[in-house]
Amino acid sequence: MNYVLLVVGMLILIYGANLMVKGASSFAKMLGIPNIIIGLTVVAFGTSFPELMINIFASMEGKSGLAVGNVIGSNIINVLLVIGIAAFIKPLEVQSTTVRFEIPFSLLGMAILFVVANDGLINGTTESMLLRSDGIIFLAFFMIFIYYTFVVSTQESAHHPEEGHDVLEMSKTKSALLLVMGMIGLYFGGDIIVDSATIIAAQWGLSEMVVGILVVALGTSLPELATSAVASYKGNADMAIGNIVGSNIFNVFLVLGVSSTISPISFDPSINPDLILAFVATLLLLLFVFTGKGRKIDRKEATIFILLYIGYVVWLLK
Repeated sequence: MNYVLLVVGMLILIYGANLMVKGASSFAKMLGIPNIIIGLTVVAFGTSFPELMINIFASMEGKSGLAVGNVIGSNIINVLLVIGIAAFIKPLEVQSTTVRFEIPFSLLGMAILFVVANDGLINGTTESMLLRSDGIIFLAFFMIFIYYTFVVSTQESAHHPEEGHDVLEMSKTKSALLLVMGMIGLYFGGDIIVDSATIIAAQWGLSEMVVGILVVALGTSLPELATSAVASYKGNADMAIGNIVGSNIFNVFLVLGVSSTISPISFDPSINPDLILAFVATLLLLLFVFTGKGRKIDRKEATIFILLYIGYVVWLLK
């Protein structure tokens, strides 16, 4: 029954995020906000709503392993599995200046997380924590990221006004209804996932952290997988990669920033190998994009990503 609840919770969570994005995007369109800015803010936030809600509930209930595992697992899956599958469908060639900035910024995020999460080891204490002060630091970096991408996207939209995220205009009543329904879906979906994942972890004899990395993170990454796979098939490499890298930045700076500000999160040093893999995966993405021929991720590099993820799962379950 808990497995069914986990799946149902994920479906409710993802559907709720979709409804909320549609409602919020429609409201933004009514206010005269350009499509490209809506895509940068509302839609980008939407892809990280599932992770954010799960982490808020996990933090409030003291389930630190699930909160940290969800974020790190999502970032690993996004790069190795999602970009791997997207690039295998069709090689990805990066053109956007914004995306080329986001990849190093994502790498910076993983490096900052490693240092902050291991402050206990660095200071010689027995316990490492993501404190509220750390959460504020994450949120400050998040605002820097939003400001930069906002400025660059505004400049790009001035040269290419037709580009951006297509927004369906609706009445105020319908927009408000979708917004409220989305919030309700996010609330109940996140609550169901945290509760069922905790029970499943106990049944399997696994830590909440491992279940967060393998199961919950995979479920919350499904929207990114669908978006990037379709974008790759349609030949939109910037969207396929930008969607993932942007989501990873949101996961570290926004999701962990908000959740650790709500309640300090204890960090188990045993997750360091997973955190290092997330850093290495992002570093490989950086190298493939900036040193490869034509800033392209081809099928050979996609295969490397996918095999790395399969090997990681086998190692995690051994």
